[in-house]
Amino acid sequence: MKLGIVITDEGHLSLTKQLFDAAVGRGWEAFCFLTDTGVNLLADEDFVRRAKIHPNHVSLCEHSAQRHAQGRYDLGVMSSYVVVGGQYQDAELVYNCDRVMVL
Repeated sequence: MKLGIVITDEGHLSLTKQLFDAAVGRGWEAFCFLTDTGVNLLADEDFVRRAKIHPNHVSLCEHSAQRHAQGRYDLGVMSSYVVVGGQYQDAELVYNCDRVMVL
């Protein structure tokens, strides 16, 4: 099972981490796409730890990061384990996942 989680607001940090962990705990693959203020989940060290453990399972809209992150993290450093892209990554997540949740 592949679970896709689209995060549109940074207020969903706790729930996103719980969903990601629950999916992985069941042996599922979990993928996240961050957009709008959801890109600020990458300012959380605990969320970033998950992204490092599961490289390329977290992607984000670069435009949203430029607009909302305001230097809270360095995308250049994260590009080795986070896919820096655009809304295409969202479409790809929806296409490739069995179930998708939008928060």
